[in-house]
Amino acid sequence: MDAGTELRTAVVDGHRITYDVHGPAEAPTVVLLTGWCQDHRLFDPLLPYLSDTHRVVRIDWRGHGEDRSPVADFGYAEQAADTVKVLDELGIDRFLPVSTSHGGWANIELADRLGPERVPTVTVIDWIMTPPPAEFAGGLAEVQDPERWTHGRAGLFDTWLNGSGHPLVARHLDEEMAGFGFEMWARSCRVIADAYERWGSPLERMAAMAHTRPVRHLFSQPDAEAYERAQREFSAGHPWFSHRRLGGPTHFPTLDSPALVAEEIVALTATAAR
Repeated sequence: MDAGTELRTAVVDGHRITYDVHGPAEAPTVVLLTGWCQDHRLFDPLLPYLSDTHRVVRIDWRGHGEDRSPVADFGYAEQAADTVKVLDELGIDRFLPVSTSHGGWANIELADRLGPERVPTVTVIDWIMTPPPAEFAGGLAEVQDPERWTHGRAGLFDTWLNGSGHPLVARHLDEEMAGFGFEMWARSCRVIADAYERWGSPLERMAAMAHTRPVRHLFSQPDAEAYERAQREFSAGHPWFSHRRLGGPTHFPTLDSPALVAEEIVALTATAAR
């Protein structure tokens, strides 16, 4: 963990959940949620762009924070429940959740549970909006194999780095994400695969929310026209959904394009204040 962060701990259902809080208490609250096998450091470059004007809460999933002890099995429903309990303990009622990658399943889950009065907007970053491509689905399966998991993970890392030599992204992969072992990686890939099996895609999951509200997807990769077209077509029938391709080199916009990500978050936060 980075020594410069003042981390706090909440005990939720026996699990030690690490989090930190930055910015003025009276400002709109933005809650930053990582994907699997990541921690709050994913948002280090983003934090300076938000913390002067927003209260920013970064929450690590169970088993992902300072306490990396093995934990009982869990999925995105438990991630959502843990997040709500931490925010309740902090006395935070209304907030704007921002998730990366497959933290989006938990993000939509908690937004659906709490409703638009408490969660008026949602931002998801770099989440595969369509049914999973065959290569990604194969990687999810390989990482669940104890004999092949490091090979499968390396393939995912190569895809996410996308041929870029971006130093922050390389460090995030090689030091931070690689710091998690087989148990958490296998769990993450199983939970993600099961979510796609249940819902079909994140777009279909969002369409199933009991109450709609503005949802914004930020991404850079893949840059295929068909991928962006699928989102435009979904937005045409679901005008509360929008997207922006940021044009960054990797699958980690908070690391390679933090100013653009912050710009989008601030703009969506402003619409929630109206």
